[in-house]
Amino acid sequence: MWTIGKLTIKEMVSKRIFLITIIMTLIFLALYGTAIYFAGKEGAEEVGNAGQGTEVVLMQQFIASQLLGVGLYFSSFITALLAIMASVSSISGEVASHQIDTWLMRPISRSQFVLGKFIGLALLMIAYAVSLFFSIILLHQGIGADWMALDISLAQMIKAVSVFAIQPFVLIAFGLLLSTRMTTLNAGIVAIILYGAAFIGGFIEQFGAVIEKASLVNIGIIMSLVFPIDSMYRKMTILLFDTTDNPLSMAQGGMFTSISVPGNVMIWYALLYGVVAVLFSIYSFNKRDV
Repeated sequence: MWTIGKLTIKEMVSKRIFLITIIMTLIFLALYGTAIYFAGKEGAEEVGNAGQGTEVVLMQQFIASQLLGVGLYFSSFITALLAIMASVSSISGEVASHQIDTWLMRPISRSQFVLGKFIGLALLMIAYAVSLFFSIILLHQGIGADWMALDISLAQMIKAVSVFAIQPFVLIAFGLLLSTRMTTLNAGIVAIILYGAAFIGGFIEQFGAVIEKASLVNIGIIMSLVFPIDSMYRKMTILLFDTTDNPLSMAQGGMFTSISVPGNVMIWYALLYGVVAVLFSIYSFNKRDV
């Protein structure tokens, strides 16, 4: 099982799509860092001219948090796409190329093969997600000068990145499940549609909370139960900005935080969701005729 995991990591790293993703990630970080630098420089000059009133402080909090939210939002998007592309071909690709026959001739069970694939992909994608998360934080807090820096403690960052890493965990598990029964193309389409639907459901829930429409909030909650990706992103922003106890939560979090706050139970639900998806992947592949 561990051998399969190691080989899966090596195989994924050697693929051209992974190299392209790393290059595009570095370009994204460079562009984000440039935007943060000039925003911090211009913002500091504006503050120097306007003084230090309450409106200036609120504007600084809003702009700084929005730029951080943009960085983390697209980081989540990039991580999700890479996790989907990596997982939906993990089993179906082996079956289509008949390499699965070589694997199954060895003294390993199908369960060990699926678990090895999951462990390798999950470890790689979680490491990527954590690295990208802290890269955005460091760029924002370091390059953005004092004007862009937010009051975020180490404990907040650790809690937030822990929830942020649940997203690739769930996506890898779900993509693996689809890969045991569908072709790579079909599995990718289903996973991407559900991913998009989850974020649309999240926006509907937030909009419902703003206008106090319980029906819209319930739609978002149901979508979170079907595919708990957006709820993990929203929970991450809550933990990072600490908006539950912050009187300036609306100014600090803006549109990238959550008015309808996911509970801690949702974190355990997402973890259970991923574990169950892996167990169903094992069951599904054991029943499949290859």
